[in-house]
Amino acid sequence: MLQNAHAGSEYHPVLTEDEQRQYRLEIREAILRPLRHTGLMGKLWIGLLVVVLLVGCYAYSIQLRNGLKVTAMRDYASWGLYISNFVFFVAISLVGALISSVLRLTNFDWYRPITRIAEIIAVAAILFAGIIIIVDMGRPDRVLNLFIHGRIQSPIIWDVIVVSTYLVTSVLFLYTPLLPGIALCRDKLTEKPKWQRWMYRVLALGWNGNRQQWKIMKRSIAIICILIIPLAISIHTVTAWLFATTLRPGWDSTNFGPYFVAGAFQAGTACVIIAMFVFRKAYNLQKYLTDVHFNYMGKLLVFLCLIYAYFNLNEYLVPAYKMRGAEGKLLNDLFTGHYAPLYWSVQIFGMALPAVLLLWKRARKPVPLATIALLVVVAAWFKRYLIVTPIMLHPYTPIQNVPANWAIYFPTWIEIAIVSGSLAGVLLLITLFSKFFPIISIWETLENEGIELEKLDNPKS
Repeated sequence: MLQNAHAGSEYHPVLTEDEQRQYRLEIREAILRPLRHTGLMGKLWIGLLVVVLLVGCYAYSIQLRNGLKVTAMRDYASWGLYISNFVFFVAISLVGALISSVLRLTNFDWYRPITRIAEIIAVAAILFAGIIIIVDMGRPDRVLNLFIHGRIQSPIIWDVIVVSTYLVTSVLFLYTPLLPGIALCRDKLTEKPKWQRWMYRVLALGWNGNRQQWKIMKRSIAIICILIIPLAISIHTVTAWLFATTLRPGWDSTNFGPYFVAGAFQAGTACVIIAMFVFRKAYNLQKYLTDVHFNYMGKLLVFLCLIYAYFNLNEYLVPAYKMRGAEGKLLNDLFTGHYAPLYWSVQIFGMALPAVLLLWKRARKPVPLATIALLVVVAAWFKRYLIVTPIMLHPYTPIQNVPANWAIYFPTWIEIAIVSGSLAGVLLLITLFSKFFPIISIWETLENEGIELEKLDNPKS
């Protein structure tokens, strides 16, 4: 009977009180186990991420000392690897709204074990999106001027506003449903160091699991769910407007807003699938992140690939039909020129092939689905690179009397190290979060099985 409860199926048998107690103990032990002990592989993984992050920080110190001349960015390609990475981070940050808000509001029960994974990915990604923008600035000491002297007419200020607002809302969206889990850590992880117990005590905000607290928390979650959806859509739409309001071939498009949003949902869903697979394997969560969840996420990824394919067709078919001027030169470079291998690899491996393969149920099993999702994520990153770099190198009016190498862009080791460090930072933040807090929402899983929520905080149960 408990196995059916774990499977995430739509049919949930009525559990007796003893079975409920057994289930509560079982899920608590399973979810708290990774917080009690970190194995050798986990320590090596964290160590590797720290090393990559430190190398990125060292590279940034060189950039701070010598200026942006240490990068390959020049007057032609003034936006390079950093902005590509920024757009990628903003894209995957939308997954918190998709999984935790949309599915929560539409009453899909199977989403429950996945919500916290999606939310921490969203918070980590949007945090480092802001950091990478500061890295891209030649004078990061002037970042405060964006807030003090920013002009509301500028799309850059629009982006600053929505990124900041979305970061705050995403943190609240992660923190609010986490309160019962923090209180559980406070009460159960008594063997932890004093500072960690103090952290749990402070963050729990005096949670004791009474009915009034549950009522306030659920009401707060419902409000944030409604607020975060337009915020999530606006953040990537405004990011798209940063490009679309700039007079460049390839960016002068009214399709950019929905085009970016569709691609963001696809890339974010693929990131969640990979995280599900890793946490399921590393933390032995097969009973809670089941084949059922992977099957549903695979179906969702197929749907999003098809939606994104539609917007790609819109984005490229109309200018390709005309093939006029600078637009034609850019498309020739993408379709048959210098960027053709990368462009067609992104289209095939990041969209077409996943949409076809995932139509078969066998491909929606954990291992093949995670492999396909990894292809989608890698392709999504290079897709953002293609949106930024080739278009920067194809202005309507080429600059005169400049060195020939200005018309070519390939990132320096400084840029590659900093971007690698930012990617490692996102993974490190997600990993550390999973070592301090439950990565699966225990109370939502219990609620899905019809178990009374107040009993979750009863020390005798």
